[in-house]
Amino acid sequence: MMKKRSISASKASLVLFLCQMISALDVPLDSKLLEELSQPPTITQQSPKDYIVDPRENIVIQCEAKGKPPPSFSWTRNGTHFDIDKDAQVTMKPNSGTLVVNIMNGGKAEAYEGVYQCTARNERGAAISNNIVIRPSRSPLWTKEKLEPNHVREGDSLVLHCRPPVGLPPPIIFWMDNAFQRLPQSERVSQGLNGDLYFSNVQPEDTREDYICYARFNHTQTIQQKQPISVKVFSTKPVTERQPILLTPTGSTSTKVELRGNVLLLECIAAGLPTPVIRWIKEGGELPANRTFFENFKKTLKITDVSEADSGNYKCIARNILGSAHHVISVTVKAAPYWITAPRNLVLSPGEDGTLICRANGNPKPNISWLANGVPISIAPEDPSRKVDGDTIIFSHVQERSSAVYQCNASNEYGYLLANAFVNVLAEPPRILTPANKLYQVIADSPALLDCAYFGSPKPEIEWFRGVKGSILRGSEYIFHDNGTLEIPVAQKDSTGTYTCVARNELGKIQNEVQLEVKDPTMIIKQPEYKVIQRYGQVSFECIIKHDTTLLPTIIWLKDNGELPDDERFLVGKDNLTIMNVTDKDDGTYTCIVNTTLDSVSASAVLTVVAAPPTPAIIYARPNPPFDLELTGQLERSVELSWIPGDENNSPITSFVIEYEDGLHEPGVWHYQTEVPGTQTTVQLKLSPYVNYSFRVIAVNEIGRSQPSEPSEQYLTKSANPDENPSNVQGIGSEPDNLVITWESLKGFQSNGPGLQYKVSWRQKDVDDEWTSVIVANVSKYIVSGTPTFVPYEIKVQALNDLGYAPEPSEVIGHSGEDLPMVAPGNVQVHVINSTLAKVHWDPVPLKTVRGHLQGYKVYYWKVQSLSRRSRRHVEKKILTFRGNKTFGMLPGLEPYSSYKLNVRVVNGKGEGPASPDKVFKTPEGVPSSPSFLKITNPTLDSLTLEWGLPTHPNGILTSYILKFQPINNTHELGPLVEIRIPANESSLILKNLNYSTRYKFYFNAQTSVGSGSQITEEAVTIMDEGKMAGILRPAVGAGKAMASRQVDIATQGWFIGLMCAVALLILILLIVCFIRRNKGGKYPVKEKEDAHADPEIQPMKEDDGTFGEYSDAEDHKPLKKGSRTPSDRTVKKEDSDDSLVDYGEGVNGQFNEDGSFIGQYSGKKEKEPAEGNESSEAPSPVNAMNSFV
Repeated sequence: MMKKRSISASKASLVLFLCQMISALDVPLDSKLLEELSQPPTITQQSPKDYIVDPRENIVIQCEAKGKPPPSFSWTRNGTHFDIDKDAQVTMKPNSGTLVVNIMNGGKAEAYEGVYQCTARNERGAAISNNIVIRPSRSPLWTKEKLEPNHVREGDSLVLHCRPPVGLPPPIIFWMDNAFQRLPQSERVSQGLNGDLYFSNVQPEDTREDYICYARFNHTQTIQQKQPISVKVFSTKPVTERQPILLTPTGSTSTKVELRGNVLLLECIAAGLPTPVIRWIKEGGELPANRTFFENFKKTLKITDVSEADSGNYKCIARNILGSAHHVISVTVKAAPYWITAPRNLVLSPGEDGTLICRANGNPKPNISWLANGVPISIAPEDPSRKVDGDTIIFSHVQERSSAVYQCNASNEYGYLLANAFVNVLAEPPRILTPANKLYQVIADSPALLDCAYFGSPKPEIEWFRGVKGSILRGSEYIFHDNGTLEIPVAQKDSTGTYTCVARNELGKIQNEVQLEVKDPTMIIKQPEYKVIQRYGQVSFECIIKHDTTLLPTIIWLKDNGELPDDERFLVGKDNLTIMNVTDKDDGTYTCIVNTTLDSVSASAVLTVVAAPPTPAIIYARPNPPFDLELTGQLERSVELSWIPGDENNSPITSFVIEYEDGLHEPGVWHYQTEVPGTQTTVQLKLSPYVNYSFRVIAVNEIGRSQPSEPSEQYLTKSANPDENPSNVQGIGSEPDNLVITWESLKGFQSNGPGLQYKVSWRQKDVDDEWTSVIVANVSKYIVSGTPTFVPYEIKVQALNDLGYAPEPSEVIGHSGEDLPMVAPGNVQVHVINSTLAKVHWDPVPLKTVRGHLQGYKVYYWKVQSLSRRSRRHVEKKILTFRGNKTFGMLPGLEPYSSYKLNVRVVNGKGEGPASPDKVFKTPEGVPSSPSFLKITNPTLDSLTLEWGLPTHPNGILTSYILKFQPINNTHELGPLVEIRIPANESSLILKNLNYSTRYKFYFNAQTSVGSGSQITEEAVTIMDEGKMAGILRPAVGAGKAMASRQVDIATQGWFIGLMCAVALLILILLIVCFIRRNKGGKYPVKEKEDAHADPEIQPMKEDDGTFGEYSDAEDHKPLKKGSRTPSDRTVKKEDSDDSLVDYGEGVNGQFNEDGSFIGQYSGKKEKEPAEGNESSEAPSPVNAMNSFV
């Protein structure tokens, strides 16, 4: 019990002691004083604690400090002394502690990784820097990996992993395509915080082969690229909707630790169809209002400047129409140490007391440790005046030897704080820092503040005296401030005089005198008064003042608390403001402000504008021309022109335009000289030498310009040397052995005198020391012959006349003429990327052999032959130009499985150089085009014969043909699909064992080793019996789709059978009537009438007609219309898609160049094919004719 009481008593006495301590000295920020006082070192600048450097550049580790005397510097590396003198790559800047590691001259940044600490030391102590961790930045390449294509069902979720290389600092991740365009992101597709690309559900439009993840390393300004990822989405109908599930984070709960002051990022990305919507809540609380942001389509919750209060459970909820999913993230906010009270420098006098306080907080609570001059205080030299009590150091009765620099280190597992604070014990006599005899001026009845800035240690006492040897000032009429300032609350005229400040301590005494002047206040003795004025009248406001004679007043007028309008109608006098020709917009409040260096007063008045009585109409017109022009004060380069304005015709003249004529060089031509305000009638004009001047003046008002005045008398200026040289000087060769120098000649008045000529000078750059010159006249071009090919020349062109030369001209660089390049590019290499694209590389030619301005390289390439046909054809060379000094290029539009040749040539301004040796390369196989045709012939009860043609573009070696077919029943449904693989050397096939009177749909395509080409489709019907034969139908719209044509066999329909019976009965009745009438006598021209009124519906059918699908009427010669069946030879053209270019235009057949560019016109004309075998062009049977229309 006694022990507890003694502890409490000691704490109480310590608190009482701290409360009674004398406060430390304040050192004024006076530069001269600071230079004279001794001071321990203070670190002023240092590199950051975590210092990531660019491994390609020199490492600069900053350490700057101040102190008196100037400090010396030393360094530790990884806790041991770093001897800079033993490392040739490391230097320290003069008068500084900053280290420079020379990486650019042989050093390796990795060798200098480590923890560095700087110490600045002088005789009064040592300050230390933070621990500076040096690490070179890293931007490693992506590890090689084989990426399989992602085959995903429509509606499923997908995650494309980025997995960037571990860099320092971590890279910035983004996704782009092959064209370097950012991939669009949305609520459905977005990038996660880890860089992965998340698809809540995939759609067909997500199919692509160029999902590329990029990692940007900002420190080294490099970007690394992951291999492209392929995504193929296959559709299933219908697409199944799914309720949300979370892709990230996984599970139902997770934890997150963030540091105080950082940005908290929480992420939830969900899968589901429809795309889920994300919502965030904080359990048991609200999200902070001004610090909460939602990013990435609300999938990311961002809270800035987090604190311990932001700890808690955050729930994300993903919801769509089918349900919801949620995840709870438990957030804990920890804190690296942060200051509550950082230690501050102490300046003490011998014998004084003081404290250093170091208080920090954090989570967990930081540990406080002290160092003295960089050494742990427990092993530092003892100081009897010092006592450590946790986060406080108490100093008692300090002496000069107590001066030191103390370091406070507050640390926990998340970081540390290090602060230097010195204790500087000074014994200094008093000093007064206020300048001697400083003058203070104040206005009577206002406060006066007289300064006496001082310093001393111990702290001096301050006393004030009136006069030099007057009595000490005391009493309530004075206020004495702690900083030495004397305040006179109400200064009077009799307060004027000399005041003396005295500062003394035990080491000495000093005094200083200042002067005080009290001035009379400024007053407005006649203020502006309220005025009412008629429109277009004149008004004046007075502002008469009285002021101290030693002060200079300035008067400012304001309108409605703003500046006066910039208008000539407002005239400001010495003590008044006059407004001429008052208008309605002049209505307002006018204020007079009087300012002196010591005070300011103001007064205001209101102006009201009323309507004026009506006046006669005024006629406005352009002004009359000025007259009586006179030249005076003639000098070599100037003259004064004066004139008298003409009548302004009720519209004030706003300006005068002065023009001149050069009677010597351009008589009769007037040029603009200058323009002056309409209130000015004289002007000083600048002149050029050797010009015979005449002047005229034009007046301008709001209506327009006057007629020009009569010209003035002529004035011929004296000649002089040219003032300027020709402009736009150039040197460009037109032939390999010349240099053409051109320039823009001077104008006539620029010659400044007679005999204008040009001195043209040139010399070969870096070869000739002496200039070669020639003088020419009346030209703007000179050709230098016999020059080396394409070498640089220094060129200058100087003007001269009979009086001398113009100033020395500036030099320009030109080149002699170019010649064709001498050398072909070497080491030409071709890298075939795929069957239609190749990349060509070459070595650049030496610049000396270019013999001109390098414009680029041209690649000539042409197809030699197709490897599948082994047949040569007309060679059409193609050219690609690559600008600048490029050494590679892409060759697009190649044909698969072909042999190509190319060569490369360098290009300059003269033309092309020799070609490199031809380089042969071959493109790999591709998929073939569709077979050129598919015919189905010889239908029988159970078989059909198929014939086909080779693909127009095999694009490789054909390996086989694939035939697929399936029956179509009367309800238009497709039966089972049968597939047959046919050898590539076959061109026909007989299909047997088919069902009689059955329609079949065929799909036919060719294959190479790469894959299958586009397919061609056809439909055909096996016959019903020996007398009837099924027709061949035109390929279905949309080749390749398993869609049956809508065919109806109307021969089996009841209504059609009844119709045919009725037609037969009608024909029988007509025949009987005709037979009876013929037997009664007379001739009835049945044949002629039938020929004249032929009805196509009752024309006789021809039994030998084997054609299916069209009536044969009077228009049977016309081509088939779109939508009609296939021509009678059952031949299908090579393109099976209705979207073919040939199906749409009106011109000739479409063709393509070798590079794939389209030439010619679209073609939509389809001529009827000739009949085959015993087929005729006569009408088909009604049954089959009707079938063809269904």
